[in-house]
Amino acid sequence: MTSVTSTTTGSGTAASAASAAPAASTKTGVQTSAQTGTPDTPVSQVELLIGGMTCASCAARVEKKLNRMDGVTATVNFATEKARVIYPRGVQVSDLIDTVVKTGYTAEEPPPPDPAPATREAEPAVASDSEATALRQRLVVSALLAVPVILLSMVPPLQFDNWQWLALTLAAPVVVWGGLPFHRAALTNARHGAATMDTLVSVGTLAAFGWSLWALFLGDAGMPGMHDEFRLTVSRMDAASTIYLEVASGVVAFILLGRYLEARSKRRAGAALRALLELGAKDVAVLRGGREIRVPVSELAVGDRFVVRPGEKIATDGTVVEGASAVDASMLTGESVPVDVAPGSTVTGATVNAGGRLVVEATRVGADTQLARMAKLVEDAQNGKAQVQRLADRISAVFVPIVLLIAVGTLLTWLFTTGDVTASFTAAVAVLIIACPCALGLATPTALMVGTGRGAQLGILIKGPEVLESTRRVDTIVLDKTGTVTTGRMTLQAVHAEEGTDEKELLRLAGALEHASEHPVARAIAAGAEERVGPLPPVERFENVPGRGVRGHVDGHDIVVGRLIEELGELPDEVARARGEAEAEGRTAVVVGWDGMARGVVAVADTVKETSADAVRQLRALGLRPVLLTGDNRAVAESVARTVGIDPGDVVAEVLPEDKVAAVERLRAEGRTVAMVGDGVNDAAALATADLGLAMGTGTDAAIEAGDLTLVRGDLRVAADAIRLSRRTLATIKGNLVWAFGYNVAALPLAAAGLLNPMIAGAAMAFSSVFVVTNSLRLRTFR
Repeated sequence: MTSVTSTTTGSGTAASAASAAPAASTKTGVQTSAQTGTPDTPVSQVELLIGGMTCASCAARVEKKLNRMDGVTATVNFATEKARVIYPRGVQVSDLIDTVVKTGYTAEEPPPPDPAPATREAEPAVASDSEATALRQRLVVSALLAVPVILLSMVPPLQFDNWQWLALTLAAPVVVWGGLPFHRAALTNARHGAATMDTLVSVGTLAAFGWSLWALFLGDAGMPGMHDEFRLTVSRMDAASTIYLEVASGVVAFILLGRYLEARSKRRAGAALRALLELGAKDVAVLRGGREIRVPVSELAVGDRFVVRPGEKIATDGTVVEGASAVDASMLTGESVPVDVAPGSTVTGATVNAGGRLVVEATRVGADTQLARMAKLVEDAQNGKAQVQRLADRISAVFVPIVLLIAVGTLLTWLFTTGDVTASFTAAVAVLIIACPCALGLATPTALMVGTGRGAQLGILIKGPEVLESTRRVDTIVLDKTGTVTTGRMTLQAVHAEEGTDEKELLRLAGALEHASEHPVARAIAAGAEERVGPLPPVERFENVPGRGVRGHVDGHDIVVGRLIEELGELPDEVARARGEAEAEGRTAVVVGWDGMARGVVAVADTVKETSADAVRQLRALGLRPVLLTGDNRAVAESVARTVGIDPGDVVAEVLPEDKVAAVERLRAEGRTVAMVGDGVNDAAALATADLGLAMGTGTDAAIEAGDLTLVRGDLRVAADAIRLSRRTLATIKGNLVWAFGYNVAALPLAAAGLLNPMIAGAAMAFSSVFVVTNSLRLRTFR
């Protein structure tokens, strides 16, 4: 629920990390002490749970007060009800909480670190459920009492003698008890010299109720036989005989309904994150002293070995040491096909063992696991703010005081132009109620919550809302070759035997010799030989000559593989031609010979992923120009480019790791907005330099930290999905904001002109918020 982390800039690891990826922090909007102008000052970060916020202007007030503290940088999110605060040495968490309390809200101090994060993260959901239950009870009672009042006021045939006194009896609990949260919040804000949405609702409903009390007790409205008619617009009536009980009770009921639907929708919007947090196993069978002992997952330590039976969840990230099985990782990666694992394979916590019994050695536990890191990334993204949301917050902060002035202006204008107190009052109340900027505050956070949550379900982690704005502008995507477009593993591609030599025998002998070597090319030849010809014979007198090749004795033959073959003399024309053709195709050609003669060529290459060509087509369909970037030679790069459909002119080859940044900067200098996809340590700086960095989750931690989007699955097609999801989320945010702005801009003049009854205004305001949240929930259907 809350967490505290500390970082010290200017020394040690943090400094080196900052230098390795200079653009990363600026791009994602994270502010460090270096950015605040005090490069040697340690800074800490805390996440506080804020209570009592009812609209975007509340969040803006809390954020403004926190940011006024020396050295403090705060972001307050209305939808998630959290504040992320970066503060310097000398400022205590208690100081931050005091500031929030003095502003009129509550803040929760972070609890001590909990070894079982899944349990801790479940607490907000429990609190949210209890709040929703209380809100539902208030809504049900208020609605049951308000409906008869509305019917009596709107339908004259139902108005019996002294009906108005029954209406008052029913309406009073609705206005006083049902509207208590609005009145309490308005009073608290008033004490702090502020006005929020609650101020508008409270003033509007109490004014309507107060007018009704005056008309009933001191005017003519309490007379037996009094009749009233409901009108959609403002009309002239006798002030002393006009009551607004249906407005007072109806507005409270409608706004409570809007709040309840909004709370339910917000909970649904955050459901993906909660589901992610609840994926992990609760207990595990640990091997200790040769026996299986069932313990809570929180007691696991790195190096522990634990048993995973068929159908069980893998407790934490680790390496398989015994057994073979298939693992279903769909809940983390979105990939529906189970992955085969065997001793030496890495497995991820929360995935499901779909086959045989496994013994796994834990390599990461607690907050270091992939599941915990994914959840943290998603939560951080949901707590962030896009530039469009910051603009909306600034508007919300000044909107309520402006509306109060407009309401007073409406009242005075109607009085001076018509002299009708009743019509003037009705128009002013309608202005107060219609103008609540609730939808404005929900427009961005709800879409962001749903979009990032849906991304997590599909194996796409969006680091922050700023990323969404970058995806709209990107027109070029740079693809690192090894591990991104290709598998990053050498595999056997072709075998060419000289005339008179059996191809299978050539491969069997070469594979047997290479099986004794640890070189990646040797492993590829040995694996390919085992797959094609079966078990390999043993090797005697094996010798590895660095940079030259290997030699040894197999089945009575002295075998030589590699450049050592040149010691035997000139290569036969057929063998030389086969090697040249293989190298022209971008493959690594290895010459094989025995008994003093070259016998043939074995070619290996880094295999292009089956999905890469389809991914490139999808990226082109999104309007992106793919560029292949690699340190390999041009022949290899162009061969891969041809396979996946990248133009030869868009191949940047023979680039040293440190030159990848320069390659990205060169493309940006040409006026392109560049995205980059990579997975290695040598890609981290380039990922940070690009306008948008997409890190393969199958890659290194350095690449994942530097990227803006993390693709949990090692499938390049997910990059296209990630950009589509980001663009659609951004489009939803903009659509929400257009509706929220347009609604308030259009509705205010209508209310001021007397064209809206206050009760209709209350209903419209409530359902404006519901519309925005419902529109955001459509992102859950993204495929």
